[in-house]
Amino acid sequence: MSAMPARAAQDSGQRAGSIAAAEWARLQVTAPQVVLTIHRYLRQLGTFLAPRSVTAAEGALRQFARWLVTEAQITAVANIRRDDIEDYKVWLAGRHRSAGQVISRETHRQRMRTVRQFFERIIEWDWPDAPPRNPVIAGDIPKKPEPLPKFLDDRDAARLMAAARASADSRDRLVVELLARTGMRAGELADLDADAVVQIGAGHWLRIPLGKLRNDRYVPLHPDLVGLLGAWTAANLDHIRAHKRLVADHRGPLDRHLIGRIVRRVAGAAGVPGVHPHRLRHTLATQAINRGMRLEAIAALLGHQKMEMTLIYAKIANRVVAGEYSAVSAKIDALYGQPPALPADYETTGMARLRREAHARMLGNGLCTRPAELDCRLESACETCAYFRTGTEFLPILVRQRDHARDHGQADRATLFDGLIQRAEAGPATTGRS
Repeated sequence: MSAMPARAAQDSGQRAGSIAAAEWARLQVTAPQVVLTIHRYLRQLGTFLAPRSVTAAEGALRQFARWLVTEAQITAVANIRRDDIEDYKVWLAGRHRSAGQVISRETHRQRMRTVRQFFERIIEWDWPDAPPRNPVIAGDIPKKPEPLPKFLDDRDAARLMAAARASADSRDRLVVELLARTGMRAGELADLDADAVVQIGAGHWLRIPLGKLRNDRYVPLHPDLVGLLGAWTAANLDHIRAHKRLVADHRGPLDRHLIGRIVRRVAGAAGVPGVHPHRLRHTLATQAINRGMRLEAIAALLGHQKMEMTLIYAKIANRVVAGEYSAVSAKIDALYGQPPALPADYETTGMARLRREAHARMLGNGLCTRPAELDCRLESACETCAYFRTGTEFLPILVRQRDHARDHGQADRATLFDGLIQRAEAGPATTGRS
């Protein structure tokens, strides 16, 4: 009974393979040239892509071949034209998954991308069954969605680890701790070789095999993991040797599906919903960057080939944004709390100008902008003061004052008002002296 999960996964894979083989056999009868070209292409992919990538391409191209034969009645790849791809795009967008839902945008994108690469490569390789030009253009591929990785916050991560340590099954704890402390993918964990743990100097390292990006790497092992792996190896040495896998016991080795079930089971015991193996990878990366680990080190730990893959975690934990927000939060808190005085550097230049204008005192023909704390001994000479301002709204008063000065023979005062009137008419409010 304990061997059922591994056997069930193996049987499932065999059934999937037999279904694919049967479909290719049916397509071979109607369109042998299409099947020949695609199979030759898949064999070529196997020389430079990981097996899982080839399997994904096989599924997408088998679906495309099915559409060519059943919907478009096309029996040779060289006969595919641009308008055929337009029809295929509509057909693909309406496909449903087993649950009855329309395929996701990401699935649509991946399948269109696979078909475009198929044409791109066979044209470049000058295959006789290649069309004259690629009928799939870049615009046919939906834009890649860029959601931020979902991770566990510190509280949920701690609850998950506590549940793993409390589990009665030592394999459950080992699986969760390995994923959470190394950032491995589920497939990488399943493929760990029996001799994956090595000692270099005083430290223990884990050699993670070729995976999604066809690169292996060494990651340092936490002391707790060294102890767990030592106990696991001692208890299951015969099974590890028999299966040539590090995480194997009397139930057999692991696979990705079994690892997913283990993580969900432990997460359920912890009361943390929606946890899957890859979320633990995101959690480790986010924890590391939040605690100051360099991006280059995180990229090496996770096996990223391009820094762009690691930079996405910097969007989650942008310490520059966090620092600047923290700095301004005190000022915002002070504003909301209405303390006696805000921080000294709170007032901006625009705010200072607004404050000065708001405190200006209205005169009969303008504004006095002298600060209230300064005494004024020129009560009768406002128009000649440096703090005096006027504008077009005061022109009627200024004109009457000028005319009054002229009528009373006050030439100097009339000249003063003429100058104020000219400045007011020329532009924004001006002062009495330049």
